[in-house]
Amino acid sequence: MAKTKAKTTSELSSDELQLRLKELKQEALNLRLQRATGTLENPARIKQVRRETAQVLTAVTAKSLA
Repeated sequence: MAKTKAKTTSELSSDELQLRLKELKQEALNLRLQRATGTLENPARIKQVRRETAQVLTAVTAKSLA
């Protein structure tokens, strides 16, 4: 599953990557707020969002160096 996500992430354009990064950061903020208020239903989602953010950042770096 991780290979598929990384592959699709690497296929996105720079603008799409920036948009995805913004969405992931917003979701991470929402998850942190939910955890603080005790309304978080899926704690594992925090780890998933962090991992996806790292994958997008890696793709952004790779595109900027290429």
